[in-house]
Amino acid sequence: MPLFVFMVKMKKEGSMLMKGFAKTLGDVLSTIDGIVWGPIMLCLLVGTGVILTIRTRGLGWRNLGYALKSTLSKEARTKSRGSGDISPFSALTTALAATIGTGNIVGVATAMVSGGPGALVWMWLSAAFGITSKFSECMLAIKYREVNANGEMSGGPMYTMKKAFKNKKIGAVLGWVFALFAVIASFGIGNLTQANSISESLKSTWNIPTNVVGVILTILALIIIVGGIKSISKVSQVVVPAMAIFYVIAGLVVIIINIENVPAGLTAVFQSAIGIQPLAGGVAGTITASMMNAMRFGVARGVFSNEAGMGSAAITAAAATTDNHVRQGYINMTGTFYDTIVVCTITGLCIASSGVLGTTDASGELVSGAALTIAAFSTALGKWGAYLVTIGIALFAFSTILGWEYHGEKAFEYILGTHKYNMIYRILFSLIAYIGATTTLQIVWDFSDIANALMAIPNLICLLALSGEIAKDMIEFQKVIKAEKNK
Repeated sequence: MPLFVFMVKMKKEGSMLMKGFAKTLGDVLSTIDGIVWGPIMLCLLVGTGVILTIRTRGLGWRNLGYALKSTLSKEARTKSRGSGDISPFSALTTALAATIGTGNIVGVATAMVSGGPGALVWMWLSAAFGITSKFSECMLAIKYREVNANGEMSGGPMYTMKKAFKNKKIGAVLGWVFALFAVIASFGIGNLTQANSISESLKSTWNIPTNVVGVILTILALIIIVGGIKSISKVSQVVVPAMAIFYVIAGLVVIIINIENVPAGLTAVFQSAIGIQPLAGGVAGTITASMMNAMRFGVARGVFSNEAGMGSAAITAAAATTDNHVRQGYINMTGTFYDTIVVCTITGLCIASSGVLGTTDASGELVSGAALTIAAFSTALGKWGAYLVTIGIALFAFSTILGWEYHGEKAFEYILGTHKYNMIYRILFSLIAYIGATTTLQIVWDFSDIANALMAIPNLICLLALSGEIAKDMIEFQKVIKAEKNK
């Protein structure tokens, strides 16, 4: 056999082997992903929220009004109260930057296709208990934060585990595991997948080349991220409220235009949530789902969206300027309310009232994801509906990149035990955005999704172990709330 022919044959066989390996690896990761994000994990996430809500006597919901008022107060936008790197409001908006993402637009639509319109109700219920989880992890992060050699605040579940656990060895191991998976998740869920969503949506709507989008994203990320938390927070405190208000107003316009369908849409939502099938051909479409399906996909989307119990938001909360860890816990917990109860609800009601749920495309496949949300907005706004959703996806996803950079950076700092290499992380993280924008890597998506789930496990252990301490601090702070109300 001639050498050239032999080399060509070997190259082909090698290529086939690599493709086979990639497929096998992809299948394995997909299976693992299904397991780690299965019913057990969802029960742990929601169950922890239930336990914390009971132990804290429901103070999270009882004081929601106080928390929302504190978020919008003048003091929340200043650094006049206590110590920290950024204002309480900036800490909240930076955390929201990481959680309000494509899941609020794409994920809600996917959940309502897979689980029926009733998935929306289960999103609400997951958020109801997630509020206490979010409060707890953020409160603890501030209580056990440290000041690094650069004079910056460093905190999050990894520091809480290290300092609060009586068994220091167990605490140190759990903290390191959390930090490791947080770093992995930051590059995957927090960067690659978000950049890919931006490039694909812009290409689909305006035919903008993915490499052009990648370059723009990388430059913008570098400009903002290199400046650290203060730079990120300055952008987040402007962009996050603006993009949320923009999307909510656009969604309300869609709902108002389709107002005659809202009662039927809401009926289908609540009937589907408890397993009652909507009438075929109704405004909510022909999709029917069991109560278990609605619960499974609704809870999953709620958890994915607000990240309550996963510990990510706590890393940003630790940077807040505050005189009391409980006070900032209340401010940060409103993130779950804004993310799921407000933004996800807008998407869900737009879809439920539009009549597009259950429709199929030219190939006979159910319309889902971004295409479904675009279709819902288009029923009222025409081609401008597609433009508005695309802009929303781009803004939401880019803000997620910014927020997750800080999460990953602080986890990276914890693993290395020093802040000296943070700038390397910032530059690398920004450059990775180009890869995400120009390449679809399903293996990366699955792997990062797994890492996202695995970082939640040590955090949930931490919350349950310290639930008594959380309840004690929360109950004691009631005196402060009463005193402030009586002023």
